[in-house]
Amino acid sequence: MAELTPPMSGLQGAPRRVGLLGIYHETNTFIESATTLADFRNGYWLEASQIRDEYQGANHEISGLIEVIDSAPDMELVPVFYAMATPGGLITRDCYLALLDRMMQLLDQAGPLDACLVAPHGAGVAEGCLDMDGHWLLLLRQKLGIDVPIIGTLDPHANVSQAMADATDGLIAYATNPHIDQKQTGIAAARLLVNTLRGEISPVQLLVKPPVAISIEQQFTSNQPCLGLYALAQELEQRMALVSVSVLLGFPYADVHEMGSGFIVIADRNQSLAAVGQAEEAGSILSAFLLDRKRAFNGKKSGIDAVLDDLVNHLQPVLLLDMGDNIGGGAPGNSTLILEQLEAGGLSGFFVCLYDPESVEKCQDVSAGAVVPLFLGGKNGFQTSVEVLALQDGRFTEDTPRHGGFVHYDMGATAVVRTPSGNTVMLTTRRTPPYSLRQLTAFGLDPRGFRGIVAKGVNAPIAAYSDVCPSIIQVDTPGVTQADMTLFTYQNRKVPLFPFEESV
Repeated sequence: MAELTPPMSGLQGAPRRVGLLGIYHETNTFIESATTLADFRNGYWLEASQIRDEYQGANHEISGLIEVIDSAPDMELVPVFYAMATPGGLITRDCYLALLDRMMQLLDQAGPLDACLVAPHGAGVAEGCLDMDGHWLLLLRQKLGIDVPIIGTLDPHANVSQAMADATDGLIAYATNPHIDQKQTGIAAARLLVNTLRGEISPVQLLVKPPVAISIEQQFTSNQPCLGLYALAQELEQRMALVSVSVLLGFPYADVHEMGSGFIVIADRNQSLAAVGQAEEAGSILSAFLLDRKRAFNGKKSGIDAVLDDLVNHLQPVLLLDMGDNIGGGAPGNSTLILEQLEAGGLSGFFVCLYDPESVEKCQDVSAGAVVPLFLGGKNGFQTSVEVLALQDGRFTEDTPRHGGFVHYDMGATAVVRTPSGNTVMLTTRRTPPYSLRQLTAFGLDPRGFRGIVAKGVNAPIAAYSDVCPSIIQVDTPGVTQADMTLFTYQNRKVPLFPFEESV
């Protein structure tokens, strides 16, 4: 990865003005409920200096972008607009148009820009606009012109389109899942932009999409098979003196043509006349590696019954990853399937967090120690009676690099209850992905005191819970984020694509 070079001697004139903006959403098109403007308003809707206030000094990619531009004496950061909503269903047309309108208004107010840093997710889908990120990036390119560098970051769960690549000079994806290198990725992208503006680098970007979609539970980058794929990407980057090689794991819960895995290779025209050829060679090597090992990247799945039957053979506390109700993949976070199995089997000492505003409201009507009948998980959920242990405001902070890079969390009004079998359930009024251990410790819960913790995720919670959970088990539960992507009905994906078609 290119380092930041000092300003060229004799640099004259005003600092280069570098815009910063993004529309960020991971969209699950298999969810019936839509993502609306209210979801973005309740997430992160940041304008101008608010972006710096939220992310400066944190562990987000925007934190890295800010740090590099602030440290460059010949650059001036111009924060414009950043909007992000918790992963969910299709973004409504009205919502997307409102986001675009506000972004363009603020761009006009920002004045002329010499370059732009962008922070899309890469898996955004809006009503009537399946390639949302490609669409707004192309609009940005048209507005700024072809001579203004546009460089940014991506979540590796991006379903990257050719439009995204064509609209930008360079996109760099996080290299870890769970995503704990977001700040470092922002630093790398900002360095690339600064060196591009200074004429030190002339990036050429290549997108490569082999016909493979990596299964979600195999996307843990610290384990095989991803470990070998990332090692190869790093080796090629160093050996071929490439600017950047990004692995795109892909997001299988979006019914779009671009769904699938791939690579972004960035070479430097200034360094080699054969830059395009180098990028193509690296892309071909990586594609062959993935295709040769495609079955390993599909993996095997374990259902609830098999997992619970085998619990005695695992060190405690056990982290049970509820893959079918993965909030980070857009799921509602209210499935009680694992909890019901625990209760039916008389298994106690487990912790579960559920998104359940109705139950929280009922708990608020009583005092701690009261027993309340509830339908956990909603009106069609698990009917039981619980003891109310505590009522909280649901706010906590995280200062350690975790998946998502978030600092401030707000679960809304929160109730902690105990079930008849002795399991602890946290009920929240806002969907909150399990990205921080502080979700427990901030409210007086000791994670080491549980036999097991049920987390609504696949790989992301590992960064938060691995320090206290010696055993980690991915549970193939049914739901809108179930692990087996072949169980979903797609209308728009490309064909052939493994694992849907074997003959690729």
